[in-house]
Amino acid sequence: IDFDLILENVKDLNVLAGEGISQIEHMPGGARLRQPEPLPLTLYQNGIVMFNGPFRPYEDPSTQQCLQDIMDGYFPSELQTRYPDGV
Repeated sequence: IDFDLILENVKDLNVLAGEGISQIEHMPGGARLRQPEPLPLTLYQNGIVMFNGPFRPYEDPSTQQCLQDIMDGYFPSELQTRYPDGV
């Protein structure tokens, strides 16, 4: 696992997802600026935790696919069901 590549690609994906850019949220009687919600990802020596969910060891095939997607420069494919319109 290339942690340097993962960190570099996560930074690039954050920019693509709108990090630091406010979005306009229309409300009755006006609007307000809203920051996109972060997607927490914690890397450990022996696994990851995403969305404050369960610990996922690197040996788990779904964890390997998630990290491979990130190393390839893509958002993890497992997020498609949670974000069908994109992150």
